Amino acid sequence: MGGETPRLLRRRGEMARVRGMENMTNRAMRIFVLAVINTVLFGHAVADDWPQWRGVNRDGVWLETGIVEKFDELSIRWRTEIGAGYSGPTVAEGRVYVTDRITKPQQMERVHCFDWETGNEIWTYAYVCEYRNVGYTAGPRANVTVHEGLVYALGAMGHLHCFNAADGDIVWKRDLNTEYNIRMPTWGIASAPIIDKDLIIVQIGGSPGACLVAFDRKNGEERWTALDDRASYAAPILISQAGERVLVCWTGDNLAGLNPQTGELHWKHPFAPDKGVISIATPVFHGGRLFVSNFFEGSLMLRVHPDRLAIEKIWRRKGVDEKNTDSLHAIMSTPLLIGDYIYGVDSYGELRCLDADTGDRIWEDVTAVPRARWGTIHCVRNGDRVWMFNERGELLVTTLSPEGLNIISRAKLIEPTRDQLNSRGGVCWSHPAYAYKHVFARNDEELVCAALAK
Repeated sequence: MGGETPRLLRRRGEMARVRGMENMTNRAMRIFVLAVINTVLFGHAVADDWPQWRGVNRDGVWLETGIVEKFDELSIRWRTEIGAGYSGPTVAEGRVYVTDRITKPQQMERVHCFDWETGNEIWTYAYVCEYRNVGYTAGPRANVTVHEGLVYALGAMGHLHCFNAADGDIVWKRDLNTEYNIRMPTWGIASAPIIDKDLIIVQIGGSPGACLVAFDRKNGEERWTALDDRASYAAPILISQAGERVLVCWTGDNLAGLNPQTGELHWKHPFAPDKGVISIATPVFHGGRLFVSNFFEGSLMLRVHPDRLAIEKIWRRKGVDEKNTDSLHAIMSTPLLIGDYIYGVDSYGELRCLDADTGDRIWEDVTAVPRARWGTIHCVRNGDRVWMFNERGELLVTTLSPEGLNIISRAKLIEPTRDQLNSRGGVCWSHPAYAYKHVFARNDEELVCAALAK
């Protein structure tokens, strides 16, 4: 078995596929009718998709209303078997997408599409992918990105596929490692692709001058390349500055702002590591401030000028080492910037509140996740609540303020597994998705869906 396999691995056979397509058609009609009625009456759609990394706007904000305020236990709607991987689920147009990896009979990465209501498989695509010189081999890292009926999946070794969302047919594909001479990061390619108009943009660390590459999202043709930097693991974001859209990318060497349509560099600020690239958390932008935090290098806060394409440093804080930290040394958890305060998870799982003006610590709390190296919590805002999914597979409903952490509810959503980290009983390091008043989460063995409607 060499190269790509055909669209296969239909676990329930062709008849199940036909029934799934019929159900999908009926469901799509129901959703469409309800959406039209709801839009006419109330001016908004029935439910929100989670079409990319950290939600609709890539900012960790979940906009749905009618969500449960507290719970004693979670109502699991369905479970479905998958393989190992670090990528979180993506939810769009009634489908759930996730990637994983299998090693027998040969090493393969897979892209799965499931029905959101039942967990039944709609399609799966598998391709041969041997991991070389990549640490932590559990599976793909980058979340799938879905936009206007197309699905973009970027694998750990740089395989980029564009699929038709409904049936999994390949629209185009590229082997970026071969084409762009990637200086492969220690943990492989991890930065989720981002869409801007007619482009799909990826951070891959290609050389020369191809840390960032933009492709025509419909046909895969290269449109521009930019920067000689090494790749990091942090996903880029789009912000508005001086009346223009700006692509903000935290590379392995700099925090940079570019024109997303041309790759032209507007500004950059150096943030190169002393101990190797370990930049994972997504840059956070709010109220004219841009914040990043790194496990070894501490934190950096920049001012983004509103009337010109320029930035300036507000402060930079760094502790003595990973245990004796100052301000915040985040690892996988993307911090929250709310008003004049930063809330983030430090190097050993300490949840901290910082003064955004100075980086000074206001408080620290160690009840949200057990203390451990690389302790992780993924935070999402919904109204005045902050939903947390910790590495023990627990879902927490909380509020955060300068006065402290208030845990309203806590329940087990999914069990930790050992492929992602074979210590402390395993972990759940993948970011969940929130859509259709449900939460979708994965470990190395299964994908689960739990109801959250009030």
